[in-house]
Amino acid sequence: MPQPFAADSVGLVTAQTLHFDTPLELACGRVLDEYDLVVETYGELNADKSNAVLICHALSGNHHAAGYYSEDDKKPGWWDNYIGPGKPIDTNQFFVVSLNNLGGCHGSTGPKSINPATGKPWGRDFPPLRVRDWVHSQARLADHLGIEQWAAVVGGSLGGMQAMRWALEYPDRLRYCVVIASAMKLTAQNIAFNETARQAIQTDPNYRDGHYLDEDTYPKGGLSIARMIGHITYLSDDGMGQKFGRELRSGSFQQGIDEPVEFQIESYLRHQGNVFSDVFDANTYLLMTKALDYFDLAREYGDNPVAAFQGAKCKFLVVSFTTDWRFSPERSREIVNALIGADKQVSYAEVESEYGHDAFLIPIERYYSLFQRYMGNIASEIQGQSS
Repeated sequence: MPQPFAADSVGLVTAQTLHFDTPLELACGRVLDEYDLVVETYGELNADKSNAVLICHALSGNHHAAGYYSEDDKKPGWWDNYIGPGKPIDTNQFFVVSLNNLGGCHGSTGPKSINPATGKPWGRDFPPLRVRDWVHSQARLADHLGIEQWAAVVGGSLGGMQAMRWALEYPDRLRYCVVIASAMKLTAQNIAFNETARQAIQTDPNYRDGHYLDEDTYPKGGLSIARMIGHITYLSDDGMGQKFGRELRSGSFQQGIDEPVEFQIESYLRHQGNVFSDVFDANTYLLMTKALDYFDLAREYGDNPVAAFQGAKCKFLVVSFTTDWRFSPERSREIVNALIGADKQVSYAEVESEYGHDAFLIPIERYYSLFQRYMGNIASEIQGQSS
């Protein structure tokens, strides 16, 4: 018998596909004449449409942020720890919108979609995207839903970059910006990790110059390795040590035994790579890591972060985690310092955690509490304005 859902779960959810036929001009200069976005929503939109929260996903995320697709579903949405009745993003208070970004591989128009000009999958010919392209498409989504202003735009990692870009591109259309484990631009080391992962994909013989779908093949090995590389960087050394140490899955160091030694961490990484490569598209991985690399919030403002935030009108929450070396607390402090320099209202928390970059997905007590308090204040503000 299926188990009943917990009281703080949004329960059964259904994704919907929205079609947009107004051409979208991209930062690269190309135009998408039409496109689809796959969306999930949780909670109810209030009468004056002032309680909407946009969730921006990270590299491997999608629209399925909370709830379950069936009563037998064992795995909820990727941010289910934080979205639901009584949770920090409280669906009793907020109307929550989560989408699969343009270029994604979970239903929104992307490299797996059919190119209307050729009748074949776009593959590597899909236009390169920038974070601002996602934000512009999300603004179209808000228009479709009749939402003139988001109560908050919230995102972790690459999602945090989108939230910051929202504050610059559409300053009148959000009241709060929540930036978690993110940065104003990637470090050279981060770009190097992304390029190494891309090379793993592109040198796989089944990549076929990005047109593997046309040839009914798939660069599973390369994508698995790319995921393994990424996954290592999302974890902390201490966290990996506590979880796996040097424990063996098979084999022995005993002299005279020929069985090869396999560490638990090796088995774990291979499993993560295999699972990911079964559900994600290789060209989407290339597209999204490039969007990460290209993001530089201050580039067009004379490389002056203070000038970049000058036009923002919303309030900010910035959160970092002590063991996150991929998006270190130093990167978040750079954001905070720029906001202070631009005379913006900002709250900042650096949370102790052993989980590395993945910490923003995990229910850590202090993180959970401060996030809940901050979002609760937004909900109270909405109620005060509506009464």
